[in-house]
Amino acid sequence: MWGEGGLRRIPLLRFDEAGLMNRARIWALELAHVLLFAPSLVLFVLLLVGWPTLVVGVGFLLLLLAVPATAQIARVHRSLASSALQQPIEVSYKSSPVRGLALVWAWPWTWMRDSTRWLDLAFLGFASTGGFALSAAMVALPGATIADLVLAIVQRNGWWLTLIPLDLVLWWILTPLLSLVRAITTAAIYGSTRAVHLERQVAAVAESRAETIDHSAAEIRRIERDLHDGAQARIVALGMNIGLAEELLHRDPQAAAALLAEARQATTDALEDLRGVVRSIHPPVLADRGLGGAVEALTVQLSLPVTTSIDLPQPIPAPVETAVYFAIAEALANVVKHAQAQRAWVRLEFRGSQLRAEIGDDGVGGAAVGAGSGLAGVTRRLRSFDGTLNIDSPVGGPTTVIVEVPCASSSPKISPS
Repeated sequence: MWGEGGLRRIPLLRFDEAGLMNRARIWALELAHVLLFAPSLVLFVLLLVGWPTLVVGVGFLLLLLAVPATAQIARVHRSLASSALQQPIEVSYKSSPVRGLALVWAWPWTWMRDSTRWLDLAFLGFASTGGFALSAAMVALPGATIADLVLAIVQRNGWWLTLIPLDLVLWWILTPLLSLVRAITTAAIYGSTRAVHLERQVAAVAESRAETIDHSAAEIRRIERDLHDGAQARIVALGMNIGLAEELLHRDPQAAAALLAEARQATTDALEDLRGVVRSIHPPVLADRGLGGAVEALTVQLSLPVTTSIDLPQPIPAPVETAVYFAIAEALANVVKHAQAQRAWVRLEFRGSQLRAEIGDDGVGGAAVGAGSGLAGVTRRLRSFDGTLNIDSPVGGPTTVIVEVPCASSSPKISPS
């Protein structure tokens, strides 16, 4: 309703259809606040009585009823304020480490140590007093016009009619102002929503970092295993064959020649194993043709027709290219294995600073992350770049996989160091 710029987006003195619709929405929002006054006041009183009497048992029962209800009604109030500000007011509550029946007895102790619960109490005090007065005034402002009209008719006094334009002007100007005051006050009571958002971002980055480290360690172990079981074993066998060939060279030239032929084949196989390991780290086609060309080369090899639409006018950092390429490859592999599709499509483009890949098919649907599709690992890998993977796959199809990764050249997470 407000968005960025606050009052600058609401022309206070210009009467038009957009302004009228805006004030109608504000009036409905404030009417909801007024309707929430009674339960807010009741819960405020219950909390004021419950906390001091907690030790005598009565307060314990009151808090078991009032604290969860307060969290819900405060959530509704915050949602209304978020609608007015067009930005979220985010809070989080502490959870109790206790489980089972003992959780009931641990709740009050957890609530007592939770600062957000005390902010709920403070907010209910505001919602039951000053906040209610602000909302009631906004809801009542249109009624002043009706009251002046009724008084002019009843008293047959035209003086009341002269107040109607003033009532309308006051309603037009004060409604958005008072609504903004109430919404900002709600946000202020719960502290800086930006700080809460940053806290969540830091937690997400820490989680992503831990997952990245685990993923990197797993990748290193996989590469070591592939080298040990593949190329290394073949090279060892190659050395043994060459050694035997040396011993047989003068005594049995034909046997030595056969061993050398096996050694040559072992060399070819070891080279192919090494290429496979390299491809699993960074496919050479990415280095040769870029992400767009690599995706086109990938789709050509599939057993069903795949339509590609690629619009990548700017260079992409190599780590992001690799992550998105493997995400597309995994999604297309799932199409071939599970979708029973007749056709598929891949769209690659930039939307602002986001690199966006859409992989879709006309198959049977029902795909999900973590359902054995291999996309769970892809999702973890994308998180390292603040990327996301979302699936829309109703039963019966079609399936659409959306991969989005921030790809601004100035992004510190993906810029080369």
